[in-house]
Amino acid sequence: MSDYLIRGSFADLDADLDELIQLEAERQYRKLILIPSESTAPIAVRQTLASAFNNIYAEGYPDEATRWMSEAELLDYDAQLGHYRRYSDPRYYKGVEYANILEALARRRCAETFATNGVSADDLYVNVQALSGAPANNAIYHALVKPGDTMMGMNLLHGGHLTHGSPVNRSGKYYNAVHYTVDAENEQIDYDAVEELAQQHKPRFIIAGYSSYPWSVDWARFREIADGVGAILFADIAHVAGLVAADEFPSPVGYADVITFTTHKSLCGPRGACILTTRADLARKIDRAVFPGEQGGPHVNVFAAMALTFKLAQTDEFRNLQQQVVKNCSVLNDRLQERGFRIPFGGTDTHLTNIDTKSITGPDSTPLSGDQAARLLDLAGIVTNRNTIPGDVSALNPTGVRLGTPWVTQRGLREGEMIEVADIIADLLQSTTPYKILGRRRSLLRTKVDFETLEEAKLRVRSLAEKAGIDFKPKNHGYPHFFYIDDYDETEESAPITFEIKGNLVRQFLNFALTSDIEVLKPGERQKTRLIAPDGEVEGVLTCLEPHVFRLTLPGGRQAGLGAAWLRDLSDGFVAFGEDMLRKLPGPVSVRSVEGDKSTASIGDEAGERKPYHIGIDSQETSRYDPLSKFDWEEEEGEVRR
Repeated sequence: MSDYLIRGSFADLDADLDELIQLEAERQYRKLILIPSESTAPIAVRQTLASAFNNIYAEGYPDEATRWMSEAELLDYDAQLGHYRRYSDPRYYKGVEYANILEALARRRCAETFATNGVSADDLYVNVQALSGAPANNAIYHALVKPGDTMMGMNLLHGGHLTHGSPVNRSGKYYNAVHYTVDAENEQIDYDAVEELAQQHKPRFIIAGYSSYPWSVDWARFREIADGVGAILFADIAHVAGLVAADEFPSPVGYADVITFTTHKSLCGPRGACILTTRADLARKIDRAVFPGEQGGPHVNVFAAMALTFKLAQTDEFRNLQQQVVKNCSVLNDRLQERGFRIPFGGTDTHLTNIDTKSITGPDSTPLSGDQAARLLDLAGIVTNRNTIPGDVSALNPTGVRLGTPWVTQRGLREGEMIEVADIIADLLQSTTPYKILGRRRSLLRTKVDFETLEEAKLRVRSLAEKAGIDFKPKNHGYPHFFYIDDYDETEESAPITFEIKGNLVRQFLNFALTSDIEVLKPGERQKTRLIAPDGEVEGVLTCLEPHVFRLTLPGGRQAGLGAAWLRDLSDGFVAFGEDMLRKLPGPVSVRSVEGDKSTASIGDEAGERKPYHIGIDSQETSRYDPLSKFDWEEEEGEVRR
């Protein structure tokens, strides 16, 4: 019988999308990812997301009685399906008999993973339907406070989160948000100051939980503060849930009235979120706040990924991972401090730390910005994010970079490698020259970096990444996405390499980058040329294919790698050339190797020998221009014209 099911492999159905996914896999393999809110979910977890549970709706919740069933009872299909056929369930859809078991299983495993401090799994009410951390937090607000009520959380600039009352988030728009900060001297939470603020404002609830604050939390002290003003204590442990599950961070269970966390950060699971409470009176309100208050049907396939994640979180392998995450972060933190960076908050005892990029300044005392530092590290293959630190006045212009160790630890990096990572970061950022340019409203912070240092950092990152473990082997797509200066083998008979260079501003770009006069070239014409990089000159032949498409043939081996790296770095705009830091070539352009002209054209004096400027012209030993005659100014005063 014929049907309308679409069959075929992914690559066959959409080769372009398959290519894009492969490129992202290659990025994750080739780079060292130090974003503390990211991790790599095991392939088995990702496989569950593609299960048949993706296809169904399941608005509502399983039977309440399943909260207290053991895993064996939940997986007794005869009993569960017999009960379902006779009594149905509270959901709005039919066809959910297995979805009920799956959600109940995820809830039970979550409760067993986080039961501690005298609280058993039977004492925990779990909701696994929130789609992510922000929706989970919004559901808590919907359940527990009314618009206009006072809530208290950490200031975003000091390590809090958008959903903890930031004025740009709805939590700061709908509620009267009061914020505590860190102590001005040691940059850590002053619990006495938090208590004083709570006594002054009498908030409906107090939020404890952070996105860049790197220290453990004193939950007992927060409990005292909340009890002193009759507030609900809300713990947001999105960042540290994996550490909590492995007993590497104190658990708020038994202290907080309600707890939220995501499953895709240190828990290394799917993108989702959970809400825990020990209070039955709050559990019902929370469930209704998630559905139908905050969202409609849940993502049932994510329940399967969560169930597996919580099972893995109870293993010795997971606990060993989290222990190493903390060790690695401590070593990274200490080495960066040894290398001269100021460490905001005074250090770390968790999975994350920060550096103050103002530790690096230019000749005119212009500081390195967090944005420029993060962008430059990404070019070298170290992925971080800019972040506010105490003293910043706006999240738009942060002076910090946030670093975390979950992902690189998963890949097998340990203390020795973390020292090398810290040294790469220090060597690269400390070779920069920050400067200012005038913007329309204010001065903009920019930076330039030494070419050789940037290319060396790329090679050092590649070496670590290739040694690190990975649970898949991506296809090697090469440039324009990943390129290294030594990609071309050096032999006595290295064949010439042709690069295609294109872009809307490619003519202007090449006219500055090469010694020849690009403007005289018409499509189909070629000319001898030369580029002058910081550590060598490379001669080649430039061919114009179209007005905005050129091909540059260079000698093989190191010269090809040097030429291509120099052009690509010039296009990215961070490498310095000449003494004027404001110099930047028009661009961007793309530079990629192609099958092209392999002929070895004779190289002599390049065309455009009277060209007034190109990069490296100042390094020429002798001038190619006739000297101008001496000019003497003689002032003459004649009849005044009217």
